Amino acid sequence: MTTISTLDLAQRWLAEDKDPKTRAQIEGLVASGDEEQLELLLRTPIEFGTAGLRARMEAGYSRLNQLTVISASQGLSAYAERNVPHALERGVVIGHDHRHNSDVFARLTARAFLDRGFRVHFFPQIGLTPQVPFAVKQLNAACGVMITASHNPKDDNGYKVYWENGAQIKPPLDEGIAACIEEYREPRSWDVEGIEHDERVEDVTVAMMDTYFAAAQKLVQDVELNQSTLLQYVYTPMHGVGAPFAARMLSSFGLPPYVAVPEQEQPDPDFPTVSFPNPEEKGALDMAKTLADARNIGLVIVNDPDADRFAAAEKQSDGSWLMFTGDQLGTIFAAYVLEMARSASVPDAKLAMVNSTVSSRMLETMAQVEGFYYADTLTGF
Repeated sequence: MTTISTLDLAQRWLAEDKDPKTRAQIEGLVASGDEEQLELLLRTPIEFGTAGLRARMEAGYSRLNQLTVISASQGLSAYAERNVPHALERGVVIGHDHRHNSDVFARLTARAFLDRGFRVHFFPQIGLTPQVPFAVKQLNAACGVMITASHNPKDDNGYKVYWENGAQIKPPLDEGIAACIEEYREPRSWDVEGIEHDERVEDVTVAMMDTYFAAAQKLVQDVELNQSTLLQYVYTPMHGVGAPFAARMLSSFGLPPYVAVPEQEQPDPDFPTVSFPNPEEKGALDMAKTLADARNIGLVIVNDPDADRFAAAEKQSDGSWLMFTGDQLGTIFAAYVLEMARSASVPDAKLAMVNSTVSSRMLETMAQVEGFYYADTLTGF
């Protein structure tokens, strides 16, 4: 098998790419003779896995850009049509966060699915990651795509895929989708103008978010108790999408409003006040803690930028801050779920809880003591 030369790879890219910015990057590298960088960007295609795609945004088959998003969407739509019953009628759910290029990536995704004959259940404005798998289940969609890189650095973006059950894909689905992406690699359409006016595209934002928050109401045991609390707490979405959704959720629970970190409350794809927008990263909560100290507040809560992660810190009697681990928060949540189930007269034997295999064994021990069903699974599932 003959290996295509670096310059031929570059010419193939330039023949396919219609984004002026990424074309200019490859043209510049060709002009300067930088074959090492061309090899890095073009030789190895971005790998589709159980988390979908995630990479730096720049030119090349190994990066996330308009061309690779189109290819991924063409392959995913073909695979879903082949493998999900009535896929075209059931449609796809598509959402995106506030990162650079997320909006156009979402629209290019919609374009590819429309070209395949799918209905598109669309979130046209920036939103949180959980809304996509929630809508997949609610609407009985064939699959879902969320454009986000979660808590990655600002130059990254991602393409998260959810299957018809609302869960992220697992083997062998990822291998099948990857094969279809290769089969439909060459981009067909770049035209996203006016896709929201296509009769097969429906803006589901209001209906789905109303349903989402109504479903969340079932998590509250005692609204009156919440309404009587004097609890104060600082919240930050870390320059992400979470603030309006957190405000609505907490209000619906009957809790007092959060104290915002003003510098971090609005969506900003450059994440200017944090070096790495991950709540678990050292220093990420410094501004929130400083504000809490100034206001004499003992609790800080935070979402990551796409609002599918939660973290919390509590001030100690000596003035230091305790950052809860994911295992500790998971154990607290599990105890609450058990309490909720028992308050609703759900038999312990009818209750099931799952954690990832890299988590602590605390949930397993709780299950042995309390009598509910327990299983561990791969991360992300």
